Amino acid sequence: MTVVVTGAAGFIGMHVAQRLLQRGETVVGVDDFNAYYDVALKELRAGRLATYPGFRMVRADIADAEAMAALVRASGADRVVHLAAQAGVRYSIENPFAYQRSNLQGHLSILEACRHNSVEHLVYASSSSVYGDRPLAGQGFREDDPTVSPVSLYAATKRSCELISQSYASLYGFPQSGLRFFTVYGPMGRPDMAYFSFTEKIMAGEPIQVFGEGRMARDFTFIDDIVDGVMGVLDRPPARGGHEIYNIGDSRPVGLMEMVATLETALGREAVKVLRPMQAGDVTATWADVSRLTALTGYAPRVALAEGLGRFVAWWRDWRGL
Repeated sequence: MTVVVTGAAGFIGMHVAQRLLQRGETVVGVDDFNAYYDVALKELRAGRLATYPGFRMVRADIADAEAMAALVRASGADRVVHLAAQAGVRYSIENPFAYQRSNLQGHLSILEACRHNSVEHLVYASSSSVYGDRPLAGQGFREDDPTVSPVSLYAATKRSCELISQSYASLYGFPQSGLRFFTVYGPMGRPDMAYFSFTEKIMAGEPIQVFGEGRMARDFTFIDDIVDGVMGVLDRPPARGGHEIYNIGDSRPVGLMEMVATLETALGREAVKVLRPMQAGDVTATWADVSRLTALTGYAPRVALAEGLGRFVAWWRDWRGL
């Protein structure tokens, strides 16, 4: 069986594609290799996937509806994992039209490709950012919590994709599952993420900027746990016409200063910290309630932050030749 994975040269996409290949699936990867961050890292990920005989990479723009329809049709894929998107909350303030094209137009292109080619299950990436800026209130964010107050364009596009998918499931019947990812980290991660950029600066002896004056918290989730969740959902499609939303996180918010301290231990160096106020578009905290995903798949995050950051640092040292 064949699975199309969009964003296959991205962080989550590469790891999901690799897991599919390891269990014997044929995978067609799609990525445009844009320059939002170092393309060499995307090429490195693609190179790892290229070592598997069941993998083929197609360089294409997901917003090109004709190209996506032709690709899904030619692949004969029965499932699509749509992970390509323009990421980054802060970047969305500077480059809004990149999000309109990749996240909205791109999502619609994939939906059209699926409905015209008898795809049996579409799994797509949403985001914890859809919950907006809300205080921690003794329990995690639940999928049926209000999502009407996005504080960034990125969040608004992700919530819009969920609504568009709901309409397509109702209109055309093919099953869909949306995944609200909570801060994903690990080896081969995105250089724009805090843990990655902090590592670069700490090891270069440069100060790090800690926004929210260190009072923010995030539900940091290791990449292997994320892939477990994605695979569990992919293998359990909703009934025809169904559209389900699932949180995927570690289910434990970690303060930003705790994350920095854990990273310092893994690196064996202390950071020079410069405290900054919250930036526009940021949220104070995220916390995933994963009970819905656990009930469906048995999902149970296994990698604690200290272990996960340790694995990232080991990979980073090797990548940098240190």
